[in-house]
Amino acid sequence: MITATLFDFAAGERDPKVDIACQFARETGNPAAAGTVADPDDIIAGHTGTMIGVLASSAMFYDRKGQRVTRDLIRYSRVLEIVGDTLKVHVPTDQSDDTTVRVGDLAVVESVDGARSLAQVINIERSEVTLQVFSGTKGISTGATATFLGHPMQTPYSGNILGRVFDGAGEAIDGGPDLSSEPRYNIGGPSVNPAERIVPRNMIRTDVPMIDIFNCLVESQKIPIFSVSGEPFNPFLARIGIQADADVVVFGGMGLIFDDYHTFRQSFEDAGVFSRTVMFVNQASDPLVERLLVPDMALAVAEKFAVEEGKRVLVLLTDMTAYADAMKEVGISQERVPSNRGYMGDLYSQLARRYEKACDYAKGGSVTILAVTTMPGNDVTHPVPDNTGYITEGQFYLHSGVIDPFGSLSRLKQNVIGKVTREDHGQIMNTMIRFYSEARDAAQKQAMAFELSDYDRQVLKFGDLFRERFMDINVSIPLEDALDLCWQTLAECFAPEQLLMKQALVDKYYPKDANGAVAAE
Repeated sequence: MITATLFDFAAGERDPKVDIACQFARETGNPAAAGTVADPDDIIAGHTGTMIGVLASSAMFYDRKGQRVTRDLIRYSRVLEIVGDTLKVHVPTDQSDDTTVRVGDLAVVESVDGARSLAQVINIERSEVTLQVFSGTKGISTGATATFLGHPMQTPYSGNILGRVFDGAGEAIDGGPDLSSEPRYNIGGPSVNPAERIVPRNMIRTDVPMIDIFNCLVESQKIPIFSVSGEPFNPFLARIGIQADADVVVFGGMGLIFDDYHTFRQSFEDAGVFSRTVMFVNQASDPLVERLLVPDMALAVAEKFAVEEGKRVLVLLTDMTAYADAMKEVGISQERVPSNRGYMGDLYSQLARRYEKACDYAKGGSVTILAVTTMPGNDVTHPVPDNTGYITEGQFYLHSGVIDPFGSLSRLKQNVIGKVTREDHGQIMNTMIRFYSEARDAAQKQAMAFELSDYDRQVLKFGDLFRERFMDINVSIPLEDALDLCWQTLAECFAPEQLLMKQALVDKYYPKDANGAVAAE
């Protein structure tokens, strides 16, 4: 037998009915329904009316200290409309603090047949809450119910997540041990208090000469790899993750095809670094909204390792253009007015929120961000790379399979070159780039059939050696060995007096043959 408490309202007074039902559910813990007394069976079955009630089971959450807490969940069944992958739910505005719905909160949408889908609150307009359903709205009708979990997306964090692979919803997909008992933390928090930051002063060695010599990667730096489709930016990113002298590598992949995902994972495993790696992967076939969560998950975990354990963390993200495209699609579904080339007006601020997570903590470790940003049509003025350039501290420009020394820039390299690296580093960097620039000019003269001087032939020889020994992204050399190779290359092409370098450095590092004569002679 079902016992019911009835409240009589005039016909058409819909909102008071829902409000009193919510109040009844909160105060008594019993389910409530708003409808007509003529349809009690249909209301109980969920086919009509508006059902609001406390779920039979309470949910487990974690506070900021990682302690478990319980919270009752309120279920709303008044679905107003379904558009694309979004649905709108009526939520009364007089909610208590425990049941307040906030942008970014998660919800579980249950269809009439019992199927459940995860959703996220993307917009609130008075009593209308818009949910982005992760798996899409196929099979969901207006008879569905939405249960708000009362928290944003969370990610597990402990030492046990190293060597594990997660999807965009924070669930392990590698078939490893269950992690449901591990503490979980909210993602997408604010950036670090500037008072807790220190000036970047340490270098992250990658063993890539075009980075280590000419554009050093500095701890806490945020820097993109600008490239185009078809370039080997993903294998290159995997190599950096393998070779970088970081304590922890956190990988975030967005919109990856399976082959790319498998390549990253296999590369980390074969190199023996998978045990210090955490992977968050959104594949091309996964829900679009999860793509928006991957950077926040990766950065939340990176922050925890840096702050809690003092680790030097390198975050690898690919591809931020896919992330921006996902934001565009979600914005269109919200009927937001687009800005430049269809992207939303807050593109810059959304990118900046993620990139500003890079930090060298005064009392902890560091978070360094290296992110691939593809340029559609090789257009650097495209909104994504254009906005990125205003946020980050330089860029690596990858094209034609090489790192372009002229298109690349590291604005923090002066903090480490010659200070934490060898004394000749700065001089070598400038001299090598100067001669390579002259080699390109000589190559143009040669192409136009101009007569070449002896010096032109010297710099042409240098240019060939420079491209072969340093520009190939497959070259892997420790920094000190790379600097010695620079001196050797200069000695094979030029006499000491042609270098225009400090004499003390020339005397110390310029190679000599067995008889004491310089190699160029």
